[in-house]
Amino acid sequence: MAQHDQQLDTLVERIRAARRLTVLTGAGVSAASGVPTFRGTDGLWRQHRAADLATPQAFARNPRLVWEWYAWRREIVARCRPNRAHEVLAGWTMRNPHCRLVTQNVDDLHVRAGSQRLVRLHGSIWELSCWEGCAPSPRTWRDERVPLPDALPACPSCGGLARPAVVWFGESLERDDVEAALEATACDVFLTVGTSAVVYPAAGLLDDARRQGAFTGEINLEDTSASSSVDVAIRGAAEDVLGAIEAAL
Repeated sequence: MAQHDQQLDTLVERIRAARRLTVLTGAGVSAASGVPTFRGTDGLWRQHRAADLATPQAFARNPRLVWEWYAWRREIVARCRPNRAHEVLAGWTMRNPHCRLVTQNVDDLHVRAGSQRLVRLHGSIWELSCWEGCAPSPRTWRDERVPLPDALPACPSCGGLARPAVVWFGESLERDDVEAALEATACDVFLTVGTSAVVYPAAGLLDDARRQGAFTGEINLEDTSASSSVDVAIRGAAEDVLGAIEAAL
């Protein structure tokens, strides 16, 4: 406990002194809001695994099945609310114009909490894009309908199928988002919260920040592959640890 308190005090002091602060978040930030991780037992839906549905190939084979899964996910997420972790991080971005928030989550709870300068590496479950990528259509558009109508969502420009504007397995991240995330690694403090930090390119952001001289920290329930390489690793739920840091600040 003494070591935990000392690490927490160290992180508080570093954040207080930082001009440029970057936070990378993952599923652990939304866990207290009730957002399923869709991994393990949560990853099974009608005997289909998430990894088998979140692919371009699955959508090409059976777009209705994939959309039924996303409609179900949207209904779950729509009932969730930002928790203390989202609120604290949103407050940091509001108070510090040099605070950047990078997330791997697609639930948009950071958006609902009011976060500024948010980089959504994997997109949003509340946005759509044209499946064919037609030239007249915008890159993405907002669609918060719950429940979705029986007819499959369509592109407003070409009338063809629309797809969830999320990054599926086997797809590349949007270049603009990657560049914004990389730019954010030029910081004084780089903090990962609720993420194992093992999936690239998000995993590489921590290394990039360290190479540029940033103080690095991790907040997670369990040890990860990054735990031994950061300056401070604090075990605990995101909402509890971030709440404690905010109270100390």
